[in-house]
Amino acid sequence: MARIAVIGAGMGAMAAAARLAVAGHRVAVYERGATYGGALRRYERDGFAFDTGPGLLHLPAVYRDLFLKTGKEPLESCVELAQVDPASRHVFADGTAVSLPNASRAGVLAALDEALGDGAGERWSALVNRAREAWDATRRPLLEEPLWQDWRVLGRDPYPAVRRRGLFGRGKGPTTATLAEIARRELADPRLVALLESHALAYGFDPRSAPASAAVLPYMEQTFGSWYPRGGMRALAGAVYERCRARKVEFSFGAEVTRIVAKDGRAAGVGLADGRVAEAEFVVAGIDPVQLPGLWEEGELWGADDVRPGPGDRAAGRLTVCLALRGARPEGAVHRTVVHTGDRAAELEGVFGDGSGRRGPCARPTVTVLRPDDPTTRPDDGHEAVTLSATVAPPGPVDWSDREALAREADRMTGIAEASVPGLRERVLWREVLPPVEGELVPGPALAGRDGRFLRPGNRTRIPGLYTVGGWSHPGGGPAHAGMSGAIVAGLIVNGDDWHGST
Repeated sequence: MARIAVIGAGMGAMAAAARLAVAGHRVAVYERGATYGGALRRYERDGFAFDTGPGLLHLPAVYRDLFLKTGKEPLESCVELAQVDPASRHVFADGTAVSLPNASRAGVLAALDEALGDGAGERWSALVNRAREAWDATRRPLLEEPLWQDWRVLGRDPYPAVRRRGLFGRGKGPTTATLAEIARRELADPRLVALLESHALAYGFDPRSAPASAAVLPYMEQTFGSWYPRGGMRALAGAVYERCRARKVEFSFGAEVTRIVAKDGRAAGVGLADGRVAEAEFVVAGIDPVQLPGLWEEGELWGADDVRPGPGDRAAGRLTVCLALRGARPEGAVHRTVVHTGDRAAELEGVFGDGSGRRGPCARPTVTVLRPDDPTTRPDDGHEAVTLSATVAPPGPVDWSDREALAREADRMTGIAEASVPGLRERVLWREVLPPVEGELVPGPALAGRDGRFLRPGNRTRIPGLYTVGGWSHPGGGPAHAGMSGAIVAGLIVNGDDWHGST
């Protein structure tokens, strides 16, 4: 039995902790904040409750596997999960709207044809089929296995080039195009383009630079469905935390790790801000790897040939508006609606820059509206809790501490959301505006292509006994990917660094 110190209590860190505890190790988690869950936060006031991080779960099999491997109680006995149907409703700039059924390829095709015209569904399905090829080619190395030492293989985009007619149209090798380029080339209809690009934007990716393999994002959602836990995504975090506690994982909150203790060139524990030292045979860092060099002063954490942590998609933030509404949630209201911008070019320039370094608010951003049919989110059935979110420029390029500017953006988003919730502004009892916060940006999942620019640092470091886990490490961010990161780290510690993943 080894002693293992885990830095942070995010989803990836807790997933690793639970698995390691079941394997017989003594696991202690040190979290500098007051609670667990990382990005799965919840804002509560006056009987209203709002998810302020990811609002839905995709790939629920990741957490089903975690609960199966760490105890007798399955996930559904700890969390009430329900498929969201329709999975989403999309309102486009021209006023066209379409509701997409959950996990139904045929249903999505029919819905797109009916709303956007004959042929729209087939064009979308053809792109999703090519995304499936990319998914099949990279699922194991990107999601289920430790990052390959020869990671540059994953720098080649697995999204297949479209077959073209004629004498010179026989090639079918991988593409080097961006997501925006394949959207324009393969979808044509600007509404389908908006649909595809909105999936990337929701994860903080710029479609103009993201690899074509980012098409796996809508593929995952359409194939494996969208799920909502009663009590919000925070309930999922609570269930994982309780599973850790049941497996005797020790948690210390308000415990800031200030250094990683070294002994004979390997990680040997952690030093805390209060002067304590917790000795351990292994250290699992569930924090942004950018912070690690400040905690380890004994040498290089990554070699010249490793994927190193960099700014990557830190270029985007998330602005959230929590709305407490008078009046009941109408029967049949859609759980998630995306109201698309009418000027995607201006939106992308505002979020990611226009080449000159200028960034700022967009006149009409894409706004996601969440209206869960969940009694735990409201004081009674005569009220409703609605959450609005938009991808925006991060702190720094924009001063999100400017209260007047923040209020203007919240007003703008509320007005846009009325395309989903008629009369929204008249129903507002109060609102809470949550700006992007430095150090709390949620990363997107790892993607193949673009010479590896969208990969994450591997979970193994060059320091024996030191591993990284969570959204800023392989295989990237989002609740499901963080859970897979935890499974990989546990596999490496239990089976040794030559372990190549589950079979």
